[in-house]
Amino acid sequence: MRLLVVSFLLMIFVSGVGRSAYCQTGSNSVYGDVKVDESKAGGATRLSYDVILYNLARQVVARQTVTSSGRYRFNNLQNGIYDLVVESENVEVARIRVELVSPLSLDRREDITLELRAPAVPTVKAASISAEDYYKRSPVTEKLFERAEAATNNKKYAEATRLFDELLATDAKDFQAWTELGTVHLMEQNLTEAEKAYASAVEIRPRFFLGLMNLGRVRMMQKNFEGAIAPLSVAVEVKPASADANYYLGECYLQIKKGSKAVGYLYEALKLDPIGKAEAHLRLATLYNAAGMKDKAVIEYEEFLKKKPDYPDKKKLQDYITANKK
Repeated sequence: MRLLVVSFLLMIFVSGVGRSAYCQTGSNSVYGDVKVDESKAGGATRLSYDVILYNLARQVVARQTVTSSGRYRFNNLQNGIYDLVVESENVEVARIRVELVSPLSLDRREDITLELRAPAVPTVKAASISAEDYYKRSPVTEKLFERAEAATNNKKYAEATRLFDELLATDAKDFQAWTELGTVHLMEQNLTEAEKAYASAVEIRPRFFLGLMNLGRVRMMQKNFEGAIAPLSVAVEVKPASADANYYLGECYLQIKKGSKAVGYLYEALKLDPIGKAEAHLRLATLYNAAGMKDKAVIEYEEFLKKKPDYPDKKKLQDYITANKK
């Protein structure tokens, strides 16, 4: 029986944080749940899907087959930009851009929810790149964009910068190109230029989620936590279900000593991604300890150790729990 996928809804969590440490080459992971709503499929049977990770040179980096309620995971990925593609019977039904470039990230969660319907009249219900985020280029600028992406993937950053600059000199409104240029500068650790490029993308498209997140992240890397709050706040408005946006925003409020505002966002991040955002328990425990609420800090440390039993400083946390548990 041929599978008829006529619409799909992607719930995206961009740029996840596994721990607050600098990412090492080859230490990244991408994982997530694939869920398919077959209630409108007209009797279609439960089938499998291929989840494929491509680099920008269109080469397959990894592939995994999952069921309609399965989980995929790709480990040992190098820093870079990838396309996460879902196929059914060799037909592409979803594509997500994945950027593994932030030194704040080790794990990235990308949950994918698809809706299966019949008859097969393809319509987009919602997607990782929404209609307002789509940008149509001319043949000339599209070719420049593809060449720049390939140069980025091959770590030819000077060439990628030149190509993106050439593209943007022709079409300064290409907010996606501005975002990609920012990522190239981020890979080169040129945070000042990365911030400028991401800010340009957001100025053109104020509710472009990826641009907002990247602008917030790069400002956090510059320790400009106050400046990161504005784009991250909009990111949370655009995608309330983003665990990463909630986590980063909560962290910013913690850093500027506004713990009462941080708490809600950190708990929301934990609700959305209990394992991937387990470190939020540590941030909450630090907050409670500083406020003299040691009983609450104990609870957060206990919850963290349940999720991360192999934590390197486990003994230190256990000693705190023993000393302060009522």
